Amino acid sequence: MKKKINWPVTIAAGVAGGIIGGLVKLGWENILPPRTPERDQTNPPQKLLQQLGIPAKVTHSTYSYSGHQLPWVSYLVHFGFSTGFGVTYSIAGQLFPWIKVGHGVPFGIAVWDAFHVELMPALGTIPAAKDQPLEEHVSEILGHAVWMWTIDEIIRGINSED
Repeated sequence: MKKKINWPVTIAAGVAGGIIGGLVKLGWENILPPRTPERDQTNPPQKLLQQLGIPAKVTHSTYSYSGHQLPWVSYLVHFGFSTGFGVTYSIAGQLFPWIKVGHGVPFGIAVWDAFHVELMPALGTIPAAKDQPLEEHVSEILGHAVWMWTIDEIIRGINSED
């Protein structure tokens, strides 16, 4: 008999996994920065929003914490992306359990490929994959693998209590 899906728990698990995974991905990028300082002056979330017509004065808006100017708009996009994929993965994992193979690592690498190799270069948001430095690929591939593994672990932990 097919297990009944508890949709509120499934969605909440995806949100929690996405938030925590987003924190892990930010930490990862502090250890292995994916871009040069010049390319980070306008990071991919900021550039994408500017391509959509949002002015730089908005995309580069910051808030101050402990003497640091932090890019709240970039964080909003970062955590929105992470939470969106956390919920997507949580729901898809309930409907198609094969998606959870490898504790989300193949799924995370597929997200990297879709966005960093295909979509964002095609939109002109970031350089073509062949023009990105090797360090960017290493950071992003490993970062997406650890990001989705984290999301998978959070979702598994929450769903095991269901």
